[in-house]
Amino acid sequence: MLELAQSLTLNEEALKSLPENKRPLFVFEWLRFLSKVLSAAHRSDIKECQTKMVEQLIQQMYNSPGPPVRNLIGKNLSALYNVGDTFALFETINKCNDIIKSKDDSPSYLPTRLAATTWVLPRRRILTNAATLSSPIVQPLTSNVKDCESVVL
Repeated sequence: MLELAQSLTLNEEALKSLPENKRPLFVFEWLRFLSKVLSAAHRSDIKECQTKMVEQLIQQMYNSPGPPVRNLIGKNLSALYNVGDTFALFETINKCNDIIKSKDDSPSYLPTRLAATTWVLPRRRILTNAATLSSPIVQPLTSNVKDCESVVL
């Protein structure tokens, strides 16, 4: 069944057909495969499915991922925008920012917030210097990083 995880987009039909306890492993295998493929991919390889891949990666943030999955989501989003088009980059940043700014302070939401932070945080310098972004976007990110550090450490 893990061979079904080896495609550029997450095979959602195969994922739904799996028992609940096997789904995280399937997603993890897809993310690992994607990480390997994106490092050698060309823009033409991912052009048609980039939008769906971004949506699927962001959706995985909402599944309360653990550290390995969070890191793979961040790595894959970065690789996807490095290789592919950057047309939806700011939309993705805004979605992650919405996750970070969420009023949900429950411990179960923390992994989701950390997943968004894992991807956005390395872009902090770019975000801070970008003329199109204002301090209302950067401020919650900085505040969230401090909150997350206090919980993790």
